[in-house]
Amino acid sequence: MELNQGILLLSDPFLKDPNFARSVILLCEHNTDGSFGLVLNKKSTHVLSDLVEMAFDLDIIVYDGGPVQQNTLHFIHQHPLLIPESVEVAKGIYWGGHFKTIIQLLRDGRLSTNDIRFFVGYSGWSNGQLSEEYESKSWIIAPAKPSLIFLPKDEMIWKKNLHTLGGEYAQMSNYPSDPQLN
Repeated sequence: MELNQGILLLSDPFLKDPNFARSVILLCEHNTDGSFGLVLNKKSTHVLSDLVEMAFDLDIIVYDGGPVQQNTLHFIHQHPLLIPESVEVAKGIYWGGHFKTIIQLLRDGRLSTNDIRFFVGYSGWSNGQLSEEYESKSWIIAPAKPSLIFLPKDEMIWKKNLHTLGGEYAQMSNYPSDPQLN
């Protein structure tokens, strides 16, 4: 497997960067211009109603997509037939779409909060930067699967994805965050 749109980046268990410690990033774009992804398992301090006036009645958790442009809102979901203008980034995982439609679907109960995730900001890399980080072993690549992304317990996304890779990665999933506490 190689760096491509639609894969997951799992941070090395001992990555010290606080923005990405024990994080899972869905890589939404990867090309000669650079890379764009969303951190899937870091809750922000916001709910959707805090950020978008038209969502005044929707207190849905918003995740911290990354340290870049914290004034932008992004979302991924599993329902392209309900949400026009979506872009498939991996099998069964879609990015973006018509926002007003999403708000109405959430209000009508036709879209569950288990099927969509909202993010403030994103993670970005210039051309070649992510490849360098990958080569220096900061990231482990895994296939993106809806069943391992839209988990009800987002704190388990990193661990479950590592465990699914098996072997040494399954062992890494049980490493303590600070080995000195062992």
